[in-house]
Amino acid sequence: MFTGIVEEIGTMKSIGRKGEAMVLGILASRIMDDVKLGDSIAVNGVCLTATSLEASGFTVDVMPQTYRHTNLKDLKPGSKINLERAMAAGGRFGGHIMQGHVDGTGTIASMRQDQNAVFVEIEPSDPALFRYIIPQGSIAIDGISLTVASVAGGRFAVSIIPHTWSETVLALKRTGDTVNLETDVLGKYVEHLLRFGRHNPEGEQPSGQPSQVDLSFLVENGFA
Repeated sequence: MFTGIVEEIGTMKSIGRKGEAMVLGILASRIMDDVKLGDSIAVNGVCLTATSLEASGFTVDVMPQTYRHTNLKDLKPGSKINLERAMAAGGRFGGHIMQGHVDGTGTIASMRQDQNAVFVEIEPSDPALFRYIIPQGSIAIDGISLTVASVAGGRFAVSIIPHTWSETVLALKRTGDTVNLETDVLGKYVEHLLRFGRHNPEGEQPSGQPSQVDLSFLVENGFA
């Protein structure tokens, strides 16, 4: 689990590709103090496993599913990336609950200065994501925990404070660039629970059928 508080801006050292599979070599310093082989590290918000370590960085494997659904395929040697180690038990929870399971990408539609902040509008590649994007709700953009400022016209917007702007790769982004999006996991669980059919363990709710969640269902399944 991650919190969306970026710890370090890393640098892509090397990229190996074989079809839609990748091996990324990443230069880092601050996060390397206690990283162990097999640890989870969020790279631009994507949960990846450290497969080898050295003092100056680590390597990770990217599988085809991740390649297809994130912006990692757009990286080049020298690209800057947001890095965050998995949250330690007992650590401060500064952002929001994040899994590092990216829902899709978005395109930066506009960026403008708003006094001391930068107002960024993003257009998701999949409009279906809007069911989880609500004003004043949480969203992760390239692994950064942010608050949705507005939703309108097929876009949503976030307002970036100076500290976040200077400590993440957002300052390097331009209009037209892609970003990874992870919506709030709590909304996904609520939706799944409401659609969960008592006689359908896979959770598929037939079209047009009302939710079968009631008090007896909650008691039967240990929720009440």
